[in-house]
Amino acid sequence: MRPPQFPPLLSGLNVAGRDPFAAARQTAAQGCDAGLILYDLSGDLRAALICAPEVPLAQAVAMLPLCGVGVQNALGALAPPEVPVHLDWNGAIRVNGGRCGALHIAASTHEPDQIPDWLVVGVTLQFEATTQDTGDTPDETALYSEGCGDLRPQDLLESWARHTLTGLHRWEEDGMPPLHRDWAGLLHGIGQPITQSGQTGTFLGVDENLGMLLKSGDTTHLIPLTTLLEA
Repeated sequence: MRPPQFPPLLSGLNVAGRDPFAAARQTAAQGCDAGLILYDLSGDLRAALICAPEVPLAQAVAMLPLCGVGVQNALGALAPPEVPVHLDWNGAIRVNGGRCGALHIAASTHEPDQIPDWLVVGVTLQFEATTQDTGDTPDETALYSEGCGDLRPQDLLESWARHTLTGLHRWEEDGMPPLHRDWAGLLHGIGQPITQSGQTGTFLGVDENLGMLLKSGDTTHLIPLTTLLEA
């Protein structure tokens, strides 16, 4: 099998057998060029993109939803048209309503006003169900269970890289509004009760910086995207 092909400004590193998200964090901390995608295609799709932000962390964490929109665009291009893809605010990826993967984010700092030395976004997408009886986990699914039997992890990785790079260029040129519009249109659970970061309420949507608006009683809480940063 040929190695994955990436668009200009992005490059790839096969870390099969390792967790790409953990490997990317280690690689970024040691120093590397931005735009490196570490990946493992042995079964499911696991990948992580290393970024070098030029804006404070509070704005740079937009890379999580940006990469999520890239996932949706990639699946929209490759999966059958009747397969709906939505995103949870906390990074979960849903296909036909079931959890099918997730996005993760980490950075060199947790200080919102600091410009991170590096930022990593990881993505996982499940191709095969982990159990034969999917009734045991009704909220979980896999791409092959949702009519995507012709889809290969490598094809999805390449498509995600292209769509994410396009989204990154648009974000750099046009700012947050286009990303806000695209992500808000894909968010799962708006108008429904939800628990996030220890608070429970009704998910109203997202503010201009993509933070969660959570209404509890007469109070609307704002939960910033930075709360999703992993230690």
